[in-house]
Amino acid sequence: VLKPMDTYVHARRKDGIHVMDLHMTWQKLILAARIIVAIENPMDVCAISARPYGQRAILKFSQYTGSQYIAGRFTPGTFTNQIQQKFMQPRLLIVTDPRTDHQAITERCFVKV
Repeated sequence: VLKPMDTYVHARRKDGIHVMDLHMTWQKLILAARIIVAIENPMDVCAISARPYGQRAILKFSQYTGSQYIAGRFTPGTFTNQIQQKFMQPRLLIVTDPRTDHQAITERCFVKV
């Protein structure tokens, strides 16, 4: 387990499996929900997933909340190139996997969200 994940691990079993601390995970989920609710316009929230297992989740999230989504490959310039047809300026970015969605995270740093 990496050092930042130590706070979320409750214990380690004899066979080497780490047991997650559900209380800490629940607190972080509540914090994320409060941040999402604080955005007044749901179209200012953008959910992104390049991984196949996260695409269905963001599609359902966007369907029920009315937010924007990008399922599949993220097109570079979506947040910075105003000439692009799919240009958007979300106030909140939700990604399913920071490793695969790193291009969107990097681009949002340029726009300062």
